[in-house]
Amino acid sequence: MGFNESRRCSVWLKRMPAPIRLRELIRTIRTARTQAEEREMIQKECAAIRSSFREEDNTYRCRNVAKLLYMHMLGYPAHFGQLECLKLIASQKFTDKRIGYLGAMLLLDERQDVHLLMTNCIKNDLNHSTQYVQGLALCTLGCMGSSEMCRDLAGEVEKLLKTSNSYLRKKAALCAVHVIRKVPELMEMFLPATKNLLNEKNHGVLHTSVVLLTEMCERSPDMLAHFRKLVPQLVRILKNLIMSGYSPEHDVSGISDPFLQVRILRLLRILGRNDDDSSEAMNDILAQVATNTETSKNVGNAILYETVLTIMDIKSESGLRVLAINILGRFLLNNDKNIRYVALTSLLKTVQTDHNAVQRHRSTIVDCLKDLDVSIKRRAMELSFALVNGNNVRGMMKELLYFLDSCEPEFKADCASGIFLAAEKYAPSKRWHIDTIMRVLTTAGSYVRDDAVPNLIQLITNSVEMHAYTVQRLYKAILGDYSQQPLVQVASWCIGEYGDLLVSGQCEEEEPIQVTEDEVLDILESVLISNMSASVTRGYALTAIMKLSTRFTCTVNRIKKVVSIYGSSIDVELQQRAVEYNALFKKYDHMRPALLERMPVMEKVTTNGPAEIVQTNGETEPAVLETKPPPSGLQPANQANDLLDLLGGSDITPVIPTAPTNKPAAAGGELLDLLGDLNLTGSPVPAPAPQVVQPPFLLDGLTTQPLFNDIAAGIPSITAYNKNGLKIDFTFERSNTNPSVTVITIQASNSTELDMTDFVFQAAVPKTFQLQLLSPSSSVIPAFNSGTITQVIKVLNPQKQQLRMRIKLTYNHKGSAMQDLAEVNNFPPQSWQ
Repeated sequence: MGFNESRRCSVWLKRMPAPIRLRELIRTIRTARTQAEEREMIQKECAAIRSSFREEDNTYRCRNVAKLLYMHMLGYPAHFGQLECLKLIASQKFTDKRIGYLGAMLLLDERQDVHLLMTNCIKNDLNHSTQYVQGLALCTLGCMGSSEMCRDLAGEVEKLLKTSNSYLRKKAALCAVHVIRKVPELMEMFLPATKNLLNEKNHGVLHTSVVLLTEMCERSPDMLAHFRKLVPQLVRILKNLIMSGYSPEHDVSGISDPFLQVRILRLLRILGRNDDDSSEAMNDILAQVATNTETSKNVGNAILYETVLTIMDIKSESGLRVLAINILGRFLLNNDKNIRYVALTSLLKTVQTDHNAVQRHRSTIVDCLKDLDVSIKRRAMELSFALVNGNNVRGMMKELLYFLDSCEPEFKADCASGIFLAAEKYAPSKRWHIDTIMRVLTTAGSYVRDDAVPNLIQLITNSVEMHAYTVQRLYKAILGDYSQQPLVQVASWCIGEYGDLLVSGQCEEEEPIQVTEDEVLDILESVLISNMSASVTRGYALTAIMKLSTRFTCTVNRIKKVVSIYGSSIDVELQQRAVEYNALFKKYDHMRPALLERMPVMEKVTTNGPAEIVQTNGETEPAVLETKPPPSGLQPANQANDLLDLLGGSDITPVIPTAPTNKPAAAGGELLDLLGDLNLTGSPVPAPAPQVVQPPFLLDGLTTQPLFNDIAAGIPSITAYNKNGLKIDFTFERSNTNPSVTVITIQASNSTELDMTDFVFQAAVPKTFQLQLLSPSSSVIPAFNSGTITQVIKVLNPQKQQLRMRIKLTYNHKGSAMQDLAEVNNFPPQSWQ
């Protein structure tokens, strides 16, 4: 540099004022009264910092980067300081390196290529003579090191893990955790260094060592088996922590190093899972921790909670599990809302395996329904439904109905559904069942799910001896109040069906009421003209009035007049009903009594029914089956139409049932004709010789050939459904005996924290296809993806058309009945070509 140039630089340095310090910047920014004023200050300071960076000012680079990091913490852009951080890291001064590494951790990540320039600097600093510089490099690598950096620097980390310096060992252990997460195949490199980690007396090294062992066990089954031999050593360390006296260095609220205790308990939980020997070795220490830990402070509750989780997750003794549930029961009495919520969540996970132990805390759980916190209310409601059984159903339903009456609107739908399911499963009598459902409809009628009305109608229809009692109760329930639409719909249906019983006063269950035919019609007409009545409700009321024309004797003319009025209604649905009913009065009056006669007892839809078209969970295996003719000639066709209406669309063909009919299979291998044996003309049909026919499509695999081609034939699998924690995958195979048959195996998994029960999978395909569902492996999908349900679908596609499928899923989850429809159109071409 020439004399004149150096002189100009010195003059410039004398003119340029020194940048303000970080403390002064913070004080200045805090004086800003508005966001705009603060923004202006930040922009002015950023401009000065940029100018300093452009002039390569080494004197104040550290100060400027520190101010830039503060502005970054406030949410302002600071990316232009990334390269300056690298320059500080390359500096020989510790103060510069400290700010440089801090800036790298805040401003850089592996998505930016700039971070790769740090690799050589970090490698040099890992071998530095000063432990604090080495510690900075380890912290930075463990915070933002990419997979490339981890591969390059894993050897240095492994060497520092073996050093005798406890300050470096604890940082190296945490850095090794990050390396394993980024590059799992480097795990074995750290295995020799872990041998002596648990012998360290320093609690910091012990803590980070347990974190490292936990990470290795979670990522590798081989490592898990290898480290199970360390259970006695971990038990000894935990026992020393419990039994040790006061240590000011590690004491937190009277408990010795609760952080290390929690980490050890988590590692024991992983090591003891599904292993009898390891679980047996830790049973005693878990009992000691559960009984000796002080619960007056939050740190003690944290240790007890981890102890409970460990006891529940390993193969512990029954007495120990009862102790753990009693601890959760004590948590429910805690004043801290978070502790109560944690206890309810944990009890909800264990109620299926330790039902009787959780039942002992039923009163405390029910009290949580009155909590002001909505999260606690929801968990308490879900747990209360899980505790309902045949012995306590009356008491629990009383509490839940009271909760339904007083809870917030967002709880009413789930609570009503839970009460419906529990009442259906555990009802002590039909009268109690009907009273309970009616109470729900009266309390939360507008919030109940759509399936509540048909389910209650079916329940009432099947309870023949309760018809008079039910119609009288429903009549009194809707007098003057039409706000609860589901209740009004059920009442309208029942009055239409059993109006004669209401008028005759035949009720034996309670004191009958005196009602005239005109009073009954007044109620139904009020429903028709009410502004609160929905279109569906008016349809129920008009149909009920029409039915009463065959049950009442003195008001037929009035009924004709009402029906004729609605023949010109602006509601198209109501108008169509009225026009058809008018036609019954005028042209087909002789058929009216037969068409409007009382509904027969409705059979509950089961999954094993021989006449059922939609094959669901629990169907018989497609082996040698007994042939059972349907009770009515039109029943299969009607059920098929129901399926089409259920899934929407007119080009859908239902599923072929697994039970074959008596019709022999055609020589050409024609498919089973669902309606082939039905006598649609009413003439008698001679009974065929008893034989069992195996349709070629249904049983085409029972030959000496291999049943299906290997999956590896090149048909990729697809995810057909993934919502609310439920995932359904399709894998494909091709039948060797019939190339037009594709075999789809569904696998249903559940990633939520609770099991999904009563799982039912239904499917429909276009008419050019034929489809058959085989029996599923189970009806319960385990939580946490710990298991799957498998079910086989056979699809015949003789025209080689692109496959489309509509599916319906129903299951129970968290006490609620869930239902969803989906369409699958992403089948791979290899599955149908």
